[in-house]
Amino acid sequence: MSLGQGYSGRRDANQGDPLKQAESAATSVRPSACPGLLRIVQSGDGGLCRIKLPCGRLHAHQARAVAAAARQQASGVIEATNRANLQIRGVRPGAEGALIETLLAADLGAPSPGADDLRNLMVSPLLGLEPGVGQTVAALAERLLALLQDTPRFHALSPKFALLLDGGEPLAMLEHPHDIWLAALGPQADAPFAFGLAGCPPLRADDAPAFGAVPAAQVPALVEALLQLFLDRARPEQTRMRHLLADLGPAALVAELERRLGTPLQPLPDWRRDTAATLGHLGPVDGRHAGAAAPLGRLDAAQLDALADLADQQSDGQLRLTPWQSVLLPAPRDLDGTLAALAALGLVTDATAPLARLIACTGSAGCPRSLADTKADALALAPRLPPEVQLHLTGCPRSCAAAHVAPFTLLARAPGRYDLYQRARDGFGRLLASDLDLEQASDRLAATPDSWSSSE
Repeated sequence: MSLGQGYSGRRDANQGDPLKQAESAATSVRPSACPGLLRIVQSGDGGLCRIKLPCGRLHAHQARAVAAAARQQASGVIEATNRANLQIRGVRPGAEGALIETLLAADLGAPSPGADDLRNLMVSPLLGLEPGVGQTVAALAERLLALLQDTPRFHALSPKFALLLDGGEPLAMLEHPHDIWLAALGPQADAPFAFGLAGCPPLRADDAPAFGAVPAAQVPALVEALLQLFLDRARPEQTRMRHLLADLGPAALVAELERRLGTPLQPLPDWRRDTAATLGHLGPVDGRHAGAAAPLGRLDAAQLDALADLADQQSDGQLRLTPWQSVLLPAPRDLDGTLAALAALGLVTDATAPLARLIACTGSAGCPRSLADTKADALALAPRLPPEVQLHLTGCPRSCAAAHVAPFTLLARAPGRYDLYQRARDGFGRLLASDLDLEQASDRLAATPDSWSSSE
């Protein structure tokens, strides 16, 4: 499967018949609280269907299928997620089979029901768009996706088990913790890859270092050995790599990994990854591509249809979803005209705009766990958001909208009332103030960091 082409799920005995595949999936997909294409879970606003896109790739015809399914079998609300996927909200009771059939007919399914959960491979939206190491990383991404999807044993991994493949691109999400992360050590096509577990590539001197490095050609074998090791050693309740790492310890885990690989790892105690551009996913990206964000991660069916039209008219029919709940149109023929068209659709193309710096979860309008209507509150707060402040509103401590810790977080404690945190090492960070309304929160954010005393 080429990442530059539409993803076509192999349907085995039901090949070519998405309705039969949809029906068989109801009995073969494993139970989980995590939504998927074949596993629609209930939320406060109806069924939730998550479509895992291979490396964030979405073709125009697939975008139209998602829009049609959202319009015909659901509420019409589509969300871009922080793992470069899409999800459809408000799936109506009894419409699940028809919605799944529409999505499978557009080749949005995995090779088998068990593989639907396993496309948690994050890459840069710029993957493969640049020469050199980018082509090597694109080829590695294909091999890793095939490894995850085509190895039945790996289908037992948690739907949250996630990998990062970082080619060193200037546009990259480096703050999402991953069960396994891999990062190229240089721009050359044969550069080795650093790797680590249960975290992120190190950016600062006090970040946890890489576990080691392997040649690029050995990356698939490394990942396979790590996954086999995890499944061999983890207890049933240990669903993520951090659980096994805490149990075995880094030294024992690395020793076991080296034994399985049959070769020692290259130590990298001092390596640090270059930082990526902040808000670099908006406007002209890398001087050639067009980036725009869905306000607070929300799209409607008409916007997604219009994005598909733009992709056909201005590019090669390809859209790339990003971990910032945004979309990238690769190398449009008319960059300025495309950015203007994206803005006319109601998408955010200006990195200085308040909505470019706000993240909000579904909130109490769609999630029974949320203590506040976070999306409505974020829209109300946007005109008062101080310049340059990046803020996350979350209705509960689960932090579904942000896998990373934002510079500032408002954690709901009641409708319209929040606790304010500033990012630090643990949790949401340092508590700055409690039980604020939106006006008080904006006033507190407007204060300079130097004015916050350590006693607060």
